[in-house]
Amino acid sequence: MVVISYKTIKDFIDRFSDSKDPLNNWYTIIEKGDFGNFNELRVVFNSVDAVGNDRYVFNIKGNKYRLIALILFRVRTVYILFVGTHAEYDKINASKIKFKK
Repeated sequence: MVVISYKTIKDFIDRFSDSKDPLNNWYTIIEKGDFGNFNELRVVFNSVDAVGNDRYVFNIKGNKYRLIALILFRVRTVYILFVGTHAEYDKINASKIKFKK
């Protein structure tokens, strides 16, 4: 998969250093993966949730953090839209968050 905007992860790691290994592991698995649909994604990430609008929420570091990605399976592209704490996640609408260029 092509992953767009590692910078979002890097910026979060700068704020929460304990997220470095879990986020980098997620990134490596996604980048090396070839997921054709949500079911294939769920085989590897069993706690991922589809929240609508091609957005998917991943639990990071034992559900301490959340990552929202826009995944376009047909073109094998993942846009990292959000990485945050649970408190930050609770303040947004995961299905409507937009990609920031």
